[in-house]
Amino acid sequence: MRIQEKVLPIEGSGRVLARHDRRIGAVLAEAGKLGASDIERVMALQQAAGLRFGEAALRLRLITEDDLRSAVAKQYDLPHLVPGNASFGSELVVAHDPFHPRAEELRALRTQLMIRWSNSEISQRVLAVVSPGPAEGRSYVAANLAVVFSQLGERTLLIDADLRAPRQHRIFNVPDRIGLSAVLSGRADRSAVVAIPEFGMLSLLPAGARPPNPQELLSRQALAGLLHELRGEFDVILFDTPPSTLYADAQSVAFRAGNVIVLARKDHTRLADTTGVIREMNDTGARIVGTVFNAF
Repeated sequence: MRIQEKVLPIEGSGRVLARHDRRIGAVLAEAGKLGASDIERVMALQQAAGLRFGEAALRLRLITEDDLRSAVAKQYDLPHLVPGNASFGSELVVAHDPFHPRAEELRALRTQLMIRWSNSEISQRVLAVVSPGPAEGRSYVAANLAVVFSQLGERTLLIDADLRAPRQHRIFNVPDRIGLSAVLSGRADRSAVVAIPEFGMLSLLPAGARPPNPQELLSRQALAGLLHELRGEFDVILFDTPPSTLYADAQSVAFRAGNVIVLARKDHTRLADTTGVIREMNDTGARIVGTVFNAF
C-alpha cells in the first residue's frame, strides 16, 4: 500500500512512549512466560554476555519471538492481540502483527492525516474512507486506521456506514443486530456503539440490519445530529462506506464527515473511476485529505 498525491511523504515510526517504567522481565513474568528461576538464568546470561533481557531469554529458548514482541508491545502500552488470537479478523494486521511492514505503512498514513489536520487547524477529526468500486480495501483501511489511532491513545470511533454489505462487525466480531441503521431510523440511540476494550480507546458502531432505503437514511438530518453528539465523546471518527460508483451513499457520508481519503487498488481500479469519485467528493464540499494506492 502506497500513499500518494495529496498526502505528505512522511514515514511514521510506529513507536509510542512508555507510560510506565516496566521492565521486560516483569511483563514476561506477569504473562506467565518466565518463572523466578528462569529470570535468574536470564539475568546471569545478560550480565555475562552483555545482552538485553529479551535477547538473553531468547538465546536460552525460554521465550519465543512472538512472546518478546507481545511483551514489548505491552511494555509500551501498544494495544495488540496475542499471537494466535482468532477472535478478530486476520485483516487487522496492526493488531495481529504490529511490527509488520504493512502496519508501519498504516501508521505512516495515520501520521500524515494528523499532520494535515493539524496544519489545517481541524479540531473535529472526522474522516470518510471511500473508493470507486468493490474489493478495493475500504473496510481494511478503515478498520486498521481505527486501531492505530486507538493505539496512539485517541478516543476513536469507527462507524460502518456501508448499509449495503457491511463488514466491520465481522472484522471485530461484534453483534450487528442493532447499529447505524437503527439509530438513523430513530429505533436506537448511542447505546448501539460497542466498546472494543482489546484495542484501548476504540469503539465501533456497526451498520446493523440492512434497511430497504440506505441512501435516504444516510441523507437525513439524523446523521448530522448523531455526529454532533459523538464529536464530544471521540477524538477521531472514521466512516467505512459502500462503493461510490455503485451508490450515492458515500457522497452523503462525505458531506457530513467533511474529510475524505480516496482509495484505489492496483490493477483493479480504473483511473477514470477514481477521477470521477474525486470530482464527486469535491462537489459535496468535503476536503480530500489524500489518496491511498492499495497493492494487494
